[in-house]
Amino acid sequence: MINSCMLPYPSGMVRASFVQRCKRFTVNALLPDGTPIAAHTNNTGSMAGLLGEGREILLSPAANPARKLKWTLEAVRVQGHWVGVNTSTPNRMLRRAWETKALPELCEYGEYKAEARHGDSRLDARLRGPRGDLWVECKNVTLVEDCVAAFPDAITERGQKHLRELMRLARDGMRVALFFLVQRPDGECFGPADYVDPVYADLFYEAREHGVEMWPLVALVDEYGISLDRRLKVVEP
Repeated sequence: MINSCMLPYPSGMVRASFVQRCKRFTVNALLPDGTPIAAHTNNTGSMAGLLGEGREILLSPAANPARKLKWTLEAVRVQGHWVGVNTSTPNRMLRRAWETKALPELCEYGEYKAEARHGDSRLDARLRGPRGDLWVECKNVTLVEDCVAAFPDAITERGQKHLRELMRLARDGMRVALFFLVQRPDGECFGPADYVDPVYADLFYEAREHGVEMWPLVALVDEYGISLDRRLKVVEP
């Protein structure tokens, strides 16, 4: 394991039973005493294979007491393990990995800026070091098929755009990378989900050929928080 308990959950977490996803950003659930509850989800993907009625879920309390939905969906219990579905987690994990020097690729960089711009591009992070900048885009992975962790779980024109932007930066001589945080433990390797978004899959391998680094790492999720675990090998096309 690279590090442990890097991102602890806030106090006040609750378990609930999933009922339905009634809107793009809202899920309905039941607390253990049967009280109905609505929670926010920032995951716009399909969350394929995860959101089954009656499945146990983890909810975190909203930091803003004035927010309409007082809870946020963090994880779903599937086949005996927690799957993290909060799409803000990869960005937070990348920064934490930089702060703790948990990833060798980040150790030489002394400055970290989130949501950084380069021309018309805005990426999740820019790191500055003595040999130049590193630009990183982060993605959350919750899909596993036939032991292969895969991204995306729905067609993503935004993700396709990010790959094109990263390729452009690489052609300009920049160091660029995609950080895929696999928030479940049952993937044995990683690849683009060509059966979901074949355009993204083609762009993924094209980007790798143009020098875009691919970093798929497994996150171990439990009811206390998230830890960074092993790196996965990228499958060949």
